[in-house]
Amino acid sequence: MDKIVQDFLENTLPLIIFAAIIVFLGCWVSKFIIKLLEKILKRSKIDYTVITFIISIVKVLLYFIVIIAALAEIGINVTSIITALGAGLVTAGLAMQSSLSNLASGVVIIINKPIKAGDIIEFEGLKGTVTEIKLFYTTLVSVDNHVITIPNSRLTDNNLVNLSTSDNRRLKLSYTISYSDDITKVKGILYTFISTVDGVLEDPAPAVYVGEHKSSGVEIIVYLWVKDDDDYWDVYYNMQENVKDLFDKNGITIPFEQVVVRTPENK
Repeated sequence: MDKIVQDFLENTLPLIIFAAIIVFLGCWVSKFIIKLLEKILKRSKIDYTVITFIISIVKVLLYFIVIIAALAEIGINVTSIITALGAGLVTAGLAMQSSLSNLASGVVIIINKPIKAGDIIEFEGLKGTVTEIKLFYTTLVSVDNHVITIPNSRLTDNNLVNLSTSDNRRLKLSYTISYSDDITKVKGILYTFISTVDGVLEDPAPAVYVGEHKSSGVEIIVYLWVKDDDDYWDVYYNMQENVKDLFDKNGITIPFEQVVVRTPENK
């Protein structure tokens, strides 16, 4: 019994003390590094979500190193632990491949900021205002107040239109008139009405052009510039409602597609 105690005091106890010192000093150094890193990141323009994510990853890594160093000092074979942990991480990574892809894409979006909260975007037929960007997904609110949740990997892997990158937005409208109508008269009617529409900017100036020569008529394209999304829809519905009335009052024909069917009797 005395030999066991003596062996413990001479061989095992010093190792435990050294391991405890490693843990104490390691934790102190880790906290110092984490606080220093946090101060540096907060002074930068990096989003707070990214800062917390980076800090949490660094914290885990530093404490893991401290624990491994302490276990190695005691004499435990840490190689097998690291190997088993590595295999576990690989397996978890394969199982969570989609989630990790969303996580990486979320970090890219937050750092590069192709979009930010408050932006209006169009994506895969969806349109809405960005309300929240998280590490795994981004949330939009559509015009009809539907909440849309999109995985971040889809936003970075596909084409995305940010409608808020410029102060002004362009509105494109298309009308079709008959081949017998006077194009100059139609353009004059449209320009006169556009000048009375609230929300249409004078600079850039509105423009009316002749588009395609279609089978049923001539396409008239109208380009208008507005300030924001609210003006965009107000102007859009105002134009769509009143142009029809203007065309009717001025004898402008809005043609429709016709199909002529010939039979042997009426050839």
